Amino acid sequence: SSIKSKHSLNLICVSRLLLIHLALHYVIASVITVLSWLNKCSKKPQLQKNKHPILQPLSCLFVSIKGMSKDRMIEIRRQNCNPMTMKVTYYKKPVFIHQGYMQWLWDVDGRRYLDLFAGVATVSVGHCHPKVTAAAEQQLKKLWHTTSIYVYPTLHEYCEKLASHFPDPLKVIYLTNSGSESNDLAILMARLHTGNNDIITLRGSYHGGSPQTIGLTSNAAYKYPTMCPDVFRGPWGGSHCRDSPVQTIRECTCAQGHCMANEQYIAQLKETFATSVPNRIAAFFGEPIQGVGGAVQYPKNYLKDAYKLVRERGGICVADEVQTGFGRTGSHFWGFQGHDVIPDMVTMAKGIGNGFPMGAVVTTPEIAASFAKGLHFNTFGGNPLACAVASSVLDTIREDDTQQNSLRVGTYLMTELAKLRDKYEIIGDVRGKGLQIGVEMVRDKASRDPLPPEAMAEIFEDVKDMGVLIGKGAIYGQTFRIKPPMCITKEDVDFFMAVFDKSVRNYMERR
Repeated sequence: SSIKSKHSLNLICVSRLLLIHLALHYVIASVITVLSWLNKCSKKPQLQKNKHPILQPLSCLFVSIKGMSKDRMIEIRRQNCNPMTMKVTYYKKPVFIHQGYMQWLWDVDGRRYLDLFAGVATVSVGHCHPKVTAAAEQQLKKLWHTTSIYVYPTLHEYCEKLASHFPDPLKVIYLTNSGSESNDLAILMARLHTGNNDIITLRGSYHGGSPQTIGLTSNAAYKYPTMCPDVFRGPWGGSHCRDSPVQTIRECTCAQGHCMANEQYIAQLKETFATSVPNRIAAFFGEPIQGVGGAVQYPKNYLKDAYKLVRERGGICVADEVQTGFGRTGSHFWGFQGHDVIPDMVTMAKGIGNGFPMGAVVTTPEIAASFAKGLHFNTFGGNPLACAVASSVLDTIREDDTQQNSLRVGTYLMTELAKLRDKYEIIGDVRGKGLQIGVEMVRDKASRDPLPPEAMAEIFEDVKDMGVLIGKGAIYGQTFRIKPPMCITKEDVDFFMAVFDKSVRNYMERR
């Protein structure tokens, strides 16, 4: 009996050792597989000498689909989607997007693109970022929707977390669903608080497409636009005006610490106050760096001086951070901080939810108290799923050091673009901060006349066909907009530079 017991014990021990061996073998094999996958997925773009730059396929990330044909999608787009969708389809040969991951997008045929536009500066930490995706999945299992008539954790946790990113007294938060809605709400709050009606914005500005915010855009008839202090295209500017790694090519004769351009643009704002608006105004809306306007930057002290004039007229100052917020400018979390000002109200959207529909207005207790005289309710503002996603975005920005990456990679990108500006006569200006960048194209540097739309389209299409997606903007559509997910790398920049250089050279050779 004792021998049998020992024999059984030995069999059990051998079996356990065998199971441990198999488990270790499985773990080691799994680790090798994962490392191999990561190595395959991290291969850098290949730059072929004297040929089109190419992206090495990352088929490991692409999920094949058998779905609706491209022809059928276009047919539905024409028949059932609003006509504007056809007007704003970006390319002659449309891109049919199927999926995304971090800085990459794939079309329905499996072709990969380096996304340097991020759904119009909206994807902040990366397409389908694993941390944000996990937060959304976790919240979906608990609670999709309730409203602020009830008290629930995600709303309050997020509001406290977002408020911690603002200086005093900007601590009161209203959650919305978009940038247009945030600016709509800001207009209403400004008018109620001040008792005034008129709103001032800058030419070239964009603050939304709703019936009320359309009055804030650059060419609308329902507002008082003042001259945009554009130091490249405007009448005044020099080589030291901007808070940017790259300055304009215009000569500057200003003494140290003195900016003639800023003085002239502020004089124009004073002229607007003296001739075009009532003695008292409700608000001044300004983007720290213009987005749709083509990454236009103002002289360094312009917003500080403008805020002073607005407040003297009884108005409040609103910083539209829809495109510049959440670390995109690199040097600061909010664009207004780079101007050394504290606005009375801040509006935001886009990057707040990494593409999830969300927006917010942050203001002072004093302005919030004026607004509380009435009643405001938003069914979806502060939705628990939106709050969980947005909260994860804030965590991810911190954990991934996204703001610092924007500064480091953005500065590298602008410096490289400046080399192309010096190389090509049709690249007139490179500007921006962090990963909020504009490249203004011109017929020639002497005239600064905008490059014609058909020429812009040629280069734009060429860049896309070589695997990179960028944007366009400015009053004449003459500026390429580069606003990628803030996770891009220097290797991605090198690939884009090869593509952009090739595209501009192709155009120059066809002229």
